[in-house]
Amino acid sequence: MSAFSAPYAPDDTAIAAKLLTTARLAPEQDARIDATATRLIAAIRARDDRFGGVEDMLREYALSTKEGLALMVLAEALLRVPDARTADAFIEDKLADGDFIHHETKSTAFLVNASAWALGLSARAIQPGETPQGTLGRLAKRIGLPAVRTATRQAMRLMGSHFVLGETIDDALRRAGKASERAPRYSYDMLGEGARTAEDAQRYYDSYAAAIDAIGHAAGSRSLPDRPGISVKLSALHPRYEAVSRSRVMTELVPRLIALAQKAKGHDLNFTIDAEEADRLELSLDVIDATIADVSLKGWEGFGLAIQAYQKRCMAVIDHIDALARQHDRRLMVRLVKGAYWDTEIKRAQERGLDGYPVFTRKAMTDLNYVACAQKLLALRPRIFPQFATHNALTVATILELAERSGGYEFQRLHGMGDALYAQLGKDHPDIRWRTYAPVGSHRDLLAYLVRRLLENGANSSFVAVAADETVPVATLLRRPADLIGSADHASHGRIPLPRDLYGNARVNSSGVEFGERKALDRLLADVAASKPASSAISDASPAQANEAIANAMAGFLPWRQGPADARAALLERAADLLEERRAAFIALLQSEGGKTLDDALGEVREAADFCRYYAAQGRNLFGNGEVMPGPTGESNVLQLRGRGVFVAISPWNFPLAIFLGQIAAALMAGNAVVAKPAEQTPAIAAMAIALLHEAGVPAHALHLVQGDGRIGAALVAHPAIAGVVFTGSTEVARAINRTLAAKDGPIVPLIAETGGINAMIVDATALPEQVADDVVTSAFRSAGQRCSALRLLFVQDDVADRMIEMIVGAARELKIGDPSDPSVHVGPVIDTEAKDRIDAHIALMRNNARLHHAGIAPSGNFIAPHVFELTSARQLTEEVFGPVLHVVRYRAADFDKVLSDIAATGYGLTFGIHSRIDDMIERTIARLPIGNVYVNRNMIGAVVGVQPFGGFGLSGTGPKAGGPHYLTRFATEQTVSINTAAAGGNAALMTAND
Repeated sequence: MSAFSAPYAPDDTAIAAKLLTTARLAPEQDARIDATATRLIAAIRARDDRFGGVEDMLREYALSTKEGLALMVLAEALLRVPDARTADAFIEDKLADGDFIHHETKSTAFLVNASAWALGLSARAIQPGETPQGTLGRLAKRIGLPAVRTATRQAMRLMGSHFVLGETIDDALRRAGKASERAPRYSYDMLGEGARTAEDAQRYYDSYAAAIDAIGHAAGSRSLPDRPGISVKLSALHPRYEAVSRSRVMTELVPRLIALAQKAKGHDLNFTIDAEEADRLELSLDVIDATIADVSLKGWEGFGLAIQAYQKRCMAVIDHIDALARQHDRRLMVRLVKGAYWDTEIKRAQERGLDGYPVFTRKAMTDLNYVACAQKLLALRPRIFPQFATHNALTVATILELAERSGGYEFQRLHGMGDALYAQLGKDHPDIRWRTYAPVGSHRDLLAYLVRRLLENGANSSFVAVAADETVPVATLLRRPADLIGSADHASHGRIPLPRDLYGNARVNSSGVEFGERKALDRLLADVAASKPASSAISDASPAQANEAIANAMAGFLPWRQGPADARAALLERAADLLEERRAAFIALLQSEGGKTLDDALGEVREAADFCRYYAAQGRNLFGNGEVMPGPTGESNVLQLRGRGVFVAISPWNFPLAIFLGQIAAALMAGNAVVAKPAEQTPAIAAMAIALLHEAGVPAHALHLVQGDGRIGAALVAHPAIAGVVFTGSTEVARAINRTLAAKDGPIVPLIAETGGINAMIVDATALPEQVADDVVTSAFRSAGQRCSALRLLFVQDDVADRMIEMIVGAARELKIGDPSDPSVHVGPVIDTEAKDRIDAHIALMRNNARLHHAGIAPSGNFIAPHVFELTSARQLTEEVFGPVLHVVRYRAADFDKVLSDIAATGYGLTFGIHSRIDDMIERTIARLPIGNVYVNRNMIGAVVGVQPFGGFGLSGTGPKAGGPHYLTRFATEQTVSINTAAAGGNAALMTAND
């Protein structure tokens, strides 16, 4: 059987056209559906659960309110905060965000009232207009600080207790009750994030294995499907569950999954593989295919998987599963869900510059596809046992109608949700069965999971959010998805542009590749392999040739500057198009000459194209007809920008295409002639880029390439005729350039410099460890740490430092180091032997003066494995180390201001990261530190052109920021033209104006 393959992000319109043709049912069917759904909605609205549930909390604290958002953040993080000081600051920060004091509780449910009481009590002293600082202290004087903290923590635990079946599997099984003839069906979900370390993966495996045995021993004698089950998350069983690591995943994960499946088979349980993100779908199906094929599982009908209706490939997945069941002659169980990661999928597709989205952008399309998929699954009975996970009364009623018979399928609901709906369903249809998806785990692990469920079900468009609202007419809830869509050309969300159109009419987004789509990745790899560059010697220029290049550029300056700005912009846009057409050739050269991994090389080509298009768009506005200034009648006053002359562009080896072309594109767009001097380590990339610009139409007299080392760069900078220098590199070289320019007679010319930094990140106790590990490892070790934005110095609050460092080190240990042309490699070589020797010397120094947490093993050559050292003081790190070396410092929460002082004392100000859920602390930190790019709760590399303009302060550069709206003006001079329009005979325009 062939591997699964389907278009990753097909056009919504074509899918909608197909679905709409089969969406209509007979009038009598619609009437029955309406009657059933109306009865279920009535039950929801009549529900009187004295304890309360998720729906009650959603109604009480809607996510569209400040209270709802504050509660969401508080729930996500509070219970993992171990220290009182941080917990108090966090509670105060969040309760100040909403008006919990004056919140009038609408619900009579105990859960809601108890939570509202605790939150209101804790917020009592925070009055509108006050800042959070100090208010908790005043409240503490009244009721005592521990009481405030305890009340709020208890509110969180109270919520958590209703959404989790048990904190351990034994607790959950006791609460579920003894197996009996009509006992409820359960699928137990062992809570936790995806594994980041091998230790995490083993812990999750052991948890699953123990749970399977416990569930099996308590399962009784009923037969499938009327037996309990377990849900397994593949990303929890492997620390690098990603498409580019497919070979490793298949080797390491498949045997583990088979072992768990064998254990589940031994107890004849339902064993469901949970759904993952879209970029993991093909990998997941590869793993599932290999597992099902194992002969030890023959004859077992409990194996299943979850599929997502919001994915456009859902129908194709059903076809694949059906073929799999046929091939192995066994029944498979399929849980149909709508999907929980919609916002993530939209953002990821935009960031990756895909042609479209892998998910539907309109909820009505997801609902329409869900019903169509349900119909298909029902038709595949008994080979497929469908499990319909939904809390939507209309969906339930529709499936009841489509099923025609009661056997061969079940519904599913999330524990704590849909109680009233399914209670009514059980009364009306005693033969219909449903299974409860029951989270199992500690409240600390649960609440991050709960927030995702709240977001999923609490969105304004969600049925759960509005079903119990008496002000919403039942007829509104009964509107069919097909009616909401109308026609196929309305299948896409009008306010969610395609990734290519993310920036509107100004420019197109650069085109990317989804590595999770096998065909796209294979095509890219084949193109790169076919584009391997032939090695050829590139000779350095002599000082005489450098002078000649400047002389020729001076001669070409006026013709270039005097051309229309729109023509210059069009040439840059043509260059961006050529870059994307020849993407493979540039990637091949970036890998062979620059040591770039596949994702880094692709990202660099995209960034170069973005620079060209962004500066073209900016230049059209800035260098067009000028800006008309206000003034008296009878005269015209226009401010216009014009090129300065010959700009020298000196670029680094770490971004030999993106920064190189970004500098050149900006200078050219501003009307300057350019002499470009690339890094001596990457001459071939520069030569190919210059040839592309010339092919795009940039005349040879306006753009000149001068190869060579630092001595040639110094000669260019010292030339008396240059009008400016744009430079990216070390602070030391920037200082030397500055001194050279200052020492010259003649015009004072600008230096635009972007240099490095001792870039820091602060992590407090409210941060999510898994998120921190992802972002720290990416920021410190991607590109072998050879980014000027890379993380060098990590401050971790000591209360959580052990766990954070353990996870970061474990995640770093899973990185693959080696040949960058291998798509599974995460860390390639450093640029040359000189760089390696410099980093090795620092590592040797640190081994003697710091605590070593991790030293990876690197292959021979210019490779350096990631290292993690713990320092006793931030002041031990006195210079930027341009490689994969992370320095960690612990800090006490009481010493937070000292941390900020230590960061400021370095004098650098390029990038900074902060992981915290305390907004007040984040805002205070941003205000205190003079740093160019601040990243909150995310990684701190990969600034996107026109989105995160890049550049620093102090020792990190001069500004203005590259890829920002003020960059081009630094390459230009300003000229004011004032014309007396009344000089010839008077002001005709004024005198002929109508009264």
